[in-house]
Amino acid sequence: MSEDKQTPGTGTSGPQPEEIRFFGTTWVDHGAHYGLRRAGLAVGALVAATAGAFVLRFAYQGLQVADVGGLVNTLVILMFAICSAIAFAKTWEGFGRRPADQAREDSLKSLKAIGFIGGLLAYALRCLLEAPGEKLRRAEYETARARHEKRRGARTGNPAARKKPKRS
Repeated sequence: MSEDKQTPGTGTSGPQPEEIRFFGTTWVDHGAHYGLRRAGLAVGALVAATAGAFVLRFAYQGLQVADVGGLVNTLVILMFAICSAIAFAKTWEGFGRRPADQAREDSLKSLKAIGFIGGLLAYALRCLLEAPGEKLRRAEYETARARHEKRRGARTGNPAARKKPKRS
């Protein structure tokens, strides 16, 4: 979050809300068709998850045609199921808090890519509740605004007009 930038056109300084992909800063006041965007993104994520499931189904049928065996088929199903469950959990968790260890999150990128269906489902479900990450960014934004107001309140007044202490 940017701390003390000037708001364009207003001349006021203070913390600015962080943008959310596909929503910009409309999450602050829920303007500019915010509800329609959330619904559209939820439907889009569900459509993408469904399309991904069909692609995985075709891949599985390819394994059956190749007659690779029951063990390989079972391992492929388990791999996608486990990776999807982990991707769902990590994606959902990412909407509520910032990652403590970025290196760990980077190491999970390939696992999340394999379990992309779980990530898409988490995104779709979160869009039904709020803009993904809105709660986290709102809490950070409100904290930054309160801190800014507190600092500003301590500096109010004209320092030249203050009474100077008398010397004895």
